[in-house]
Amino acid sequence: MIKKQYANQARLRRHQRVRKKVAGSTARPRLSVFRSGNQIYAQVIDDVQHRTLVAASSRDSELAEALKAASGSSEEVPESLKGIVTNRRVQEARAVGQLVAKRAKALGIEQVVFDRGGYIYHGRVAALALGAREGGLDF
Repeated sequence: MIKKQYANQARLRRHQRVRKKVAGSTARPRLSVFRSGNQIYAQVIDDVQHRTLVAASSRDSELAEALKAASGSSEEVPESLKGIVTNRRVQEARAVGQLVAKRAKALGIEQVVFDRGGYIYHGRVAALALGAREGGLDF
C-alpha cells in the first residue's frame, strides 16, 4: 500500500513544535522565515503585541540594489555556503537576511529569536540567518 505524504502538513506540525518553545517579546522579537518554491520571506514579530515590526522578502525592490552590492564585493565566502554560493536563490536569501537586519537596526532592534518555520536549517534558511547575522542581528 502506498501512503501519500503531505509535506506541508508535516512542516506545519514541526513549526507548531518549534513555536511551543520560541516566542518573541518586545525586548527580543522573533525572526520568522517562510520559504516558498521561488521566494523567501522574513518578518520580525513581537508576539506580545501581535505586531509585525519589520518585513523583507526576495520580492522587495531594495533587494536588487543589495544583490548588486553583494556581487560586486569580493568577500570571503563562509564555510556554511561553500559549494552553493553560485545558487541565485541562496544569494537572494542571504541578501534578504541582510535587508531585514538593516531595517530592524533602523528601529533599534539588536537581538532576535530565530524561528525557522519548520524548515531544516540548511540552504536558503541558513543563508538568510547568515545574512541577518552579517547585518548585525544577534541570535
